[in-house]
Amino acid sequence: MKKIEAVIRPFKLDEVKESLSDLGVQGMTVTEVKGFGRTGGKMEVYRGSAYVVDFVPKVKVEVVVVDTLVAQVVEALIAAARTGRIGDGKIFVVPVEEVVRIRTGETGEQAL
Repeated sequence: MKKIEAVIRPFKLDEVKESLSDLGVQGMTVTEVKGFGRTGGKMEVYRGSAYVVDFVPKVKVEVVVVDTLVAQVVEALIAAARTGRIGDGKIFVVPVEEVVRIRTGETGEQAL
């Protein structure tokens, strides 16, 4: 199993959710986050004074899937979240050793 974390633009969340749902992904965790990448941030003007907004609002989507779905999920995330502009986000894929469903005690892939 793998955990796929995607940091995306907030307005792309609905497209990403629909795209993952079409693949059969049944659950996801969504968190509002802030961060910056190579661009560092953006310049804003407030009451005539310029200042830099260091952290840009993003959304982090986390899903855990079986190994056979990883490539499809990553492709779906890219297709749904891409705008072609700087700041589209990143996708991280990390191994998951174990999953336990608290309610039933199921483990492994059955707990997904």
